[in-house]
Amino acid sequence: VQLVESGGALVQPGGSLRLSCATSGIQLNYYRMGWYRQGAGKERELVATIIGAGTTNYADAVKGRFTISGDDAKNTIHLQMNNLKPEDTAVYYCNADATPWGGAVHWGQGTQVTVSS
Repeated sequence: VQLVESGGALVQPGGSLRLSCATSGIQLNYYRMGWYRQGAGKERELVATIIGAGTTNYADAVKGRFTISGDDAKNTIHLQMNNLKPEDTAVYYCNADATPWGGAVHWGQGTQVTVSS
């Protein structure tokens, strides 16, 4: 199983980024897919999750600014991030979680997002 994130970059406040997570070895339909982030000196926190045909959940801090989506045909999920703020600066991790159904959890290696002027 591999989860490979891409799309992280340095962006100015108010800007946008789109993160992607390409997966192999899993079928997205059998996992709760998600994005987590970890800022410097902080604990890893949930950003957004998506299950199946599109049931989504967002952290309060990103509601209305971030959108998670999945492409089952390409085994890829995305995180569209708009109106980025300096407090969004973190390493963003892709997560595939099947533990609610007795399965495993997998993590990507992370991609750095830096929001700064």
